[in-house]
Amino acid sequence: MTTVVTLPLILFTGFLMFKLQADERTDLQRETVEDARAISRSIERRLQEMATSLNLLAQFPELESNDLPAFQRRIHTSLAQEGLYVIVATKDGQQKLNTRVQSNEALGKVPAQADLATALSTNRISVSNIFFGNTSQQWVFNVTLPLPPRLAAAGDALIMTQNAVDLRPLISTEKLPAGWSVAVLDDADRVIISSSPDNVVPGKPFTEESLLGRMSSFSGNFLDDEGNVFAYSQFLGWSWKTVIWGPEASSQAALVSTWRNMMIGSVLMVLGAILGAYIVGRQLRSSILEITDMAERIGQGEIVAPVQTKITEANQVAIALSNASFDRSQAEDRMLLVLHELVHRSKNILTLVQAMMRQLARENTSIADFQKEVDHRLRGLGMSIRALTETQWQGLPINKLIETHLDVFGSVSQQVINKGEDFMLSPEAAQNLGLILHELTTNSIKYGALSVKDGIVEIEWQHSEREDGQEMITICWREKNGPPASPPSRKGFGSTIVKRHAEGAFSGLVDIDYAVTGFVWTLTAPQRFFMKSAQSSTAEEKY
Repeated sequence: MTTVVTLPLILFTGFLMFKLQADERTDLQRETVEDARAISRSIERRLQEMATSLNLLAQFPELESNDLPAFQRRIHTSLAQEGLYVIVATKDGQQKLNTRVQSNEALGKVPAQADLATALSTNRISVSNIFFGNTSQQWVFNVTLPLPPRLAAAGDALIMTQNAVDLRPLISTEKLPAGWSVAVLDDADRVIISSSPDNVVPGKPFTEESLLGRMSSFSGNFLDDEGNVFAYSQFLGWSWKTVIWGPEASSQAALVSTWRNMMIGSVLMVLGAILGAYIVGRQLRSSILEITDMAERIGQGEIVAPVQTKITEANQVAIALSNASFDRSQAEDRMLLVLHELVHRSKNILTLVQAMMRQLARENTSIADFQKEVDHRLRGLGMSIRALTETQWQGLPINKLIETHLDVFGSVSQQVINKGEDFMLSPEAAQNLGLILHELTTNSIKYGALSVKDGIVEIEWQHSEREDGQEMITICWREKNGPPASPPSRKGFGSTIVKRHAEGAFSGLVDIDYAVTGFVWTLTAPQRFFMKSAQSSTAEEKY
C-alpha cells in the first residue's frame, strides 16, 4: 500500500519539478528586470544629485559677478573629493573654466561628442553620451545646465563632468547567477560602464542592432537564439539604460542537480517506506492531529503553546507553529504602530509644506519665482528627511543635522564652527531646525559672512535651567568678519521661517540683531521641544 501511494507521489513530484523549472525561468526573467531597474535607479540618483549640485552652483555669487577664479577656488576641493569637475563654457563650446586644471592654464573647446548644443537647444538639464575627454584622457560623461541670461557674462552653460569608471561601484552582479554581466548604455547604445569581459568596453557599441531593436519599451526581457537572457530598463527622465544578460542554463544548474538527487532519493524512499510506514504511521497520525489543531487555533488568531508528541520532528514543527503564532501577534502590533507613526509623520510634513506654499504664494507674483522658492525650501526640508530616514526616524544628532545642511553648499561648510555638546534631536525638531538652518545659510551666502572668503559663522548651543525648574536650550547663529548686517527692506518667507516659524515650532523666543559686526540670530526654547520625550522612547522600545 505504501508503494502504491508513494509511486504516484514521485511521479507527481517529477511533474512539479518540470513546472518548477518553467517557473524558475519566469522568475529569473522577472528578477533580472527588477535588478536592471534597481541599478538604473541607483545611477539615476547619482545623475539627479549632479543636477541638484549644478542648480546650487548656479546660485553662487561668483558666477553672477563673473569671478571665475574665485568660483573655482570655492568649489574645487569639495567636488574633486567626489570625483566631480565643473566646466563653464560658451555656446560655441569654448571653455572658460575647468576645475580639472589650474585657473591660469589655457583651455580648449568642449568636444562635440559632449552634446553641448543639444542641451542648449532644449534649455534643460541633460546628460551626454559617453566620450573620451581631452583633458582627463579617460572616458567621461557630462551633465549640462544651460545658464540663464543674467549669467551670460560668465558663460552659457554650467557642466559637471565625471569619469565613467567612477560609476562602477553602482553596478553589482552579486545577486546574479555566475557568468552574468551588467552594462549601462548611453543614448547611442554605446557602453558607459560594464562588469562584462573585455569585449564589452566603454565607448564601444553594445551588441548587434537586431538585439538593440528589441529593447524598445521602458523595461523588459527576452531570450536570444543562443539561449542568453537579456533584461533591460530605461532611466526615468534620462536617455541611458541598463542591460543585464547571461546564459539561462547557468541559473538552472542547481535545479538540475536537485532533480537528479531527488530521483535517487525517491527510489531509496520507496524501499525505506515499505519497511517503516506501518510503524511510523500510527504515531504520525496522532501527532499530525495535534499539530492540525494548533494550526486551526492559529488561524483563529490565538497564541498557542507547543504540544509534546512521540515524534521529534513533529515537536519541532509544534515549536515553530507556537513561535509563529507569537511572532504574528507581535507583527500585528508593530504594524499598527508603524501605520500610526506613518500617518503622524505624513500629516506633520504635509502641514508644514502646505503652510510654506501658502506663504510663498502670497509673496511671489510669478509662477517662475514661486516654483524657484518652493524648490529651494523643499530641498532644505528634504535633506532633513533624508538624514532622518538613515536613522529610521529615531532622531538626529544636532551636529549631523548641521553637517547635512552645510555639505550641499560646498566649501562654505569650512567657514562654520559648531560650539556645544552634541545631543539627539527629535524627528520633528530636526525637520523644523533643518528648515531654519537652510534658510540662515542661504541668506548668509547671499548677504552675510558666508558671502566672503574670510567670513565665519559660529553656531553655539547651551543648556540652562530657569528659576521655575524648566530646562531650556539656547541656539545662537553668529556671523563674523562679513559685511555689516542691515534689516531687509521687506519681510518675506525667509524672515517668517527664522522668526515666526522658529518661535511657533519650538514655543520659544527668537532675537534677531542686525549688528555692524554681523547678523546674530538667537532662539531660546524649552528643551522638551528639541528632544524626544522619555515616554515616547519607552513606548517605541516596548514594540
